Amino acid sequence: MSNSTLVWIFFLNLSFISVISGTYSYNYSTFKTEAVQQDTLPENQILYNGKLWKNLYFMTEGDQFLFSKEFISGSVTIKGKTFSNILIKYDLYNDEILTPADPGGIVQLNKERVDSFSLFYEGKTYHFIKNTEDCESEFNGYVNLLSKGDISLFLKYVKKINAAKTEGQRDRFYLTHRLYIVKDSSPSRIRSNKNLLDASDEYKTQIKDYIRRNKIRVSEDSPDSIIPVISYWNIISQ
Repeated sequence: MSNSTLVWIFFLNLSFISVISGTYSYNYSTFKTEAVQQDTLPENQILYNGKLWKNLYFMTEGDQFLFSKEFISGSVTIKGKTFSNILIKYDLYNDEILTPADPGGIVQLNKERVDSFSLFYEGKTYHFIKNTEDCESEFNGYVNLLSKGDISLFLKYVKKINAAKTEGQRDRFYLTHRLYIVKDSSPSRIRSNKNLLDASDEYKTQIKDYIRRNKIRVSEDSPDSIIPVISYWNIISQ
């Protein structure tokens, strides 16, 4: 066996050991998605400043992602720089953003650096911002911005796991969500008309009348229907 062959085998073994130990370091200049070719510019390399992602839930029924287990077109803003037309997946269970990397890998983006991201799915744009006001709150992490103003409306998507109850069954992912308004930097969960009216303080009578006149049913199950109420609230509170 030649010396060059021995050297090649040595480096293959070293790379395999590094991946197993979790210390594998990517060459950032080789990363790409379908729409964005990674280059050597430092400001572009920050997109891939993350870690190798591994699916730890392949035995669980369903998946941990929002909308689709396939990569979705979107954009990510990191430290004020927006990367458009890239492929991403939102791992809801772990509240992390993933993007494909060449060759054949998946990178979990560095959440500390991410400001916001958007998903473009079935003709609709879903914009998420990162809330870090209270690390103990259920409202912490990525939240979907539905309406922005002095009073803002947010939807917090959540995936949880239902443990198998009988032998032969598998644990199963299920999707749920929570609706919040944020006023004076304080989030309040909205489940019904009563929650919304209780939070509206001195505008309660006007908002109640607006809901009645427009036959709006406030419910976490139909968050888009509440957007006009929040817009009206922002107008009358100016």
